[in-house]
Amino acid sequence: MSELEIDAVVFDVLGTLVDEPAGIHAGIGAFSPSLDDFEVERLLSLWQTHVEREQQRIVGGARPYAASDILDLEAARLVADAVKVDDAHAVAALARTGRRLPPWPDTVAGLARLAERFPVLALSNASRSVLLDLNAYAGLRWHQALSAEDARTYKPDPAVYRLAVTVSGRPPERLLMVAAHAWDLRAAQSLGLRTAYVARPVGDPPAPSDAFDLYADDLPDLIEKLDRRRK
Repeated sequence: MSELEIDAVVFDVLGTLVDEPAGIHAGIGAFSPSLDDFEVERLLSLWQTHVEREQQRIVGGARPYAASDILDLEAARLVADAVKVDDAHAVAALARTGRRLPPWPDTVAGLARLAERFPVLALSNASRSVLLDLNAYAGLRWHQALSAEDARTYKPDPAVYRLAVTVSGRPPERLLMVAAHAWDLRAAQSLGLRTAYVARPVGDPPAPSDAFDLYADDLPDLIEKLDRRRK
């Protein structure tokens, strides 16, 4: 692609800026304190597999759209059934775990620094209400937060990325999509967005065939590389 010239930065949230597995792991542990770590990990995998599978079914047209909080509630019920807990209030509280995810150590300061240089948008598969609570809990700073709920589908459906293009009022090649998931960046790239991979322990690493615009170890590294490219 041509020289990297961008007008706004678009961030994935789950996994990229907050540690989603750690938050759900903590929620499951609190839900059933007698579980050992191995059992909690097994139930975390059950939760994640359900949500990912149902999102894929929605994107593929096999299921009507359901917001992320609905999918989280379904996952919480699966966890409750696995540990034989029949308490609707406790299950509802467990489902809200997705609204209380810890930010990575560099997230808050990194967003603040970037927000001084560019308009910064969130683009998340989380529903509008989940995204609101999650942003407040983790202390995330945005100029605007966009939910896939507005497109009634999930990433990597192109309709989700078009939200950022439409709302920003910029052409796609002037937007930089930042994510810890290579699949997310590939989808953004297919619509013409510029791309930056940020390494996280829970992300989806790039394949040798990927050619993203930037590769960063963390947000400070991303900011340094952006500053160098702008000089």
